[in-house]
Amino acid sequence: MEHSLRDRVRAGDPEAFGRLFDTFASTVHRHAVRVTGNWSTAEDVVSLTFLEAWRLRERVLAEGESLRPWLLGIATNVMRNMTRAARRHRDALARLPPAAPVPDFADEVTQRLADQEELVAAQRALRGMRRAEREVFTLCVWEGLDTAEAAEALGVTAGTVRVRLSRARKRLRALTDAERARMPAAARHPSVGVPTLARHTGEDRCAVDQCAEERRR
Repeated sequence: MEHSLRDRVRAGDPEAFGRLFDTFASTVHRHAVRVTGNWSTAEDVVSLTFLEAWRLRERVLAEGESLRPWLLGIATNVMRNMTRAARRHRDALARLPPAAPVPDFADEVTQRLADQEELVAAQRALRGMRRAEREVFTLCVWEGLDTAEAAEALGVTAGTVRVRLSRARKRLRALTDAERARMPAAARHPSVGVPTLARHTGEDRCAVDQCAEERRR
């Protein structure tokens, strides 16, 4: 069934692309929320990801399993571009005269998350990492991709993924401890299903491939 979907997506079949969206839109959105910390931005990421996926549909490999790594790789590139665009926008605004503050209503949506404090701590810790390490960590730990899938998504070798993930975990141990120390006590006990950084930085979570294999069973 997956091979058939690949062929139909490559051929530009609108019905197949609609199925692709229905299957993976929530996955892309969840990943974008975790990385950006903003629901509104995540919705933009989903739209741009599938628009770009349609444009790049002929590049889908004829052989392979799930198309999820391909889509998450596109989403990662989209967020890179959005970050660069946001930086250019901030630089441009910095050159303008001061203006009256305007409330950001998107932040109100993000604040409805029950684990807001933990999400904020995660964002701060992630910003302390190098981009390459951050991308590998979010794909392998938060999205559950194994080494090969993450390598496919990022266009690098599996060995590179393992090295970056190892560095990311070491860096996060120190960063997460510092961030959580600044959080209220109630925020240190996140609800079930919340992808915290501290939850994934212990030695018992270091084997991402093992986690992925357990997920496939």
